[in-house]
Amino acid sequence: VQLQASGGGLVQAGDSLRLSCAASGRTFSNWAMGWFRQAPGKERDFVAAISWSGANQAYADSVKGRFTISRENARNTVYLQMNSLEPEDTAVYYCAADPTGGIWTDKRYRSERPYGYWGQGTQVTVSS
Repeated sequence: VQLQASGGGLVQAGDSLRLSCAASGRTFSNWAMGWFRQAPGKERDFVAAISWSGANQAYADSVKGRFTISRENARNTVYLQMNSLEPEDTAVYYCAADPTGGIWTDKRYRSERPYGYWGQGTQVTVSS
């Protein structure tokens, strides 16, 4: 399993960005996927997660209403649409995959524990 995150960049506060995470693997449609981020000097934090079907999603309180996670199983890709970006959103964003087909719960997928595979990260910088 390989995950390739892309779409980061330097934007101004209030702008939008869409991150993509392309996955290798024939059973992508069975995987739960997540996005995490790590700001300089801080621990990596949960951002959003989506179940294998897309029917279930979870968001960190700090991004709820501004970010949307989605997936396109035919393209083996998960997206993170980020609107109304704030300087506090500046971080390296990582996508992660749980290929085990575990039962979806918000609590489970807010934790790093179920994610067995991680992408390399893409930098998002929001200027004020």
